[in-house]
Amino acid sequence: MRYIFYILFFLPLSLLAQIPTGYYDSAEGLKAEELKTALHNIIKGHTAYPYSGSSTDIWDILKVSDRDPNNSANVILFYTGWSVNAAQEYNNNTGWNREHVWAKSHGAFDEDDIPGRDAHHLRPTDITVNSKRDSRWFDNGGVAYTDPDGATGCFYSDANYTWEPRAAVKGDVARIIFYMATRYEGENGDPDLEVIDYFPADDHTSEPVHALLSTLLEWHDLDPVDDFEKNRNDVIYSYQHNRNPFIDRPEFVDYIYRDNTGIPKSNSDTFPQYSIYPNPAKDVLKIPGFYQGSKEIYDALGKLILQTEGNEISIESLKPGLYFIKLSGQDNSSHITKFMKQ
Repeated sequence: MRYIFYILFFLPLSLLAQIPTGYYDSAEGLKAEELKTALHNIIKGHTAYPYSGSSTDIWDILKVSDRDPNNSANVILFYTGWSVNAAQEYNNNTGWNREHVWAKSHGAFDEDDIPGRDAHHLRPTDITVNSKRDSRWFDNGGVAYTDPDGATGCFYSDANYTWEPRAAVKGDVARIIFYMATRYEGENGDPDLEVIDYFPADDHTSEPVHALLSTLLEWHDLDPVDDFEKNRNDVIYSYQHNRNPFIDRPEFVDYIYRDNTGIPKSNSDTFPQYSIYPNPAKDVLKIPGFYQGSKEIYDALGKLILQTEGNEISIESLKPGLYFIKLSGQDNSSHITKFMKQ
């Protein structure tokens, strides 16, 4: 029997693998199209598994990558959070199925094509919920979708033909879409996938595009990477031998998709790590133990908006959203990290 998975869970950090040493070296210091191209070259040419088959296939991978950490016999359904028996794959239309988060009609690929069987964008879903999502664009709004199996936490609109997933996976959706647009650049017969910030006139277009960029950026900021997502990235890497860069390095989203970021980069791999809290923060950002050196705060577009030397920084005047703080060391080294203003 299905049940709604209410509890926010975290996998033990000891189970999470590390990003391979040097994996992103060729992308460091780049932005915009140069960064996107560098990441494409890192993650392309992955090991592809059959969509369905007698050997290891996508069903088998999803049973590991999306396993319920509280019940190893179950998988977590992506859009609803329901935990269901992993062995009931499809099961004559009564079990669960596999959702192409990048709708395969937008790019005209199928399960025999490499994008159609890329586990990074395939997620376990309830069959009727998956059918309702169909090939809808991603955006906020619409009416609540209640499935025959219960409330879903999702919304849909027929006006713009859109789908809004539950809050806990909005960032996951965004990072999957950004992965697909980076992995598939029109080489070797693959579609050249692009994220767009408008709704095409044809809701069911076969053009290799997916909307809506501005909403996906919002979702990426509001739903940061969690340990379930990190673990899933590690599991898929163990099979496909490629990673989703936007899970490992969420700041890559800003460097590619936010125009003229100008956001500074850390210039030292050995810079001391200091606790910056609370994050998200409302009125004050604290950096205990850091010497009274320069701190600079930049907005999401890379505009310098605040400079201080204090270790308790008033951010009451900042608007809610994503910001970067640059800490400068005594040896002219620097470290950049993100925080959210509530």
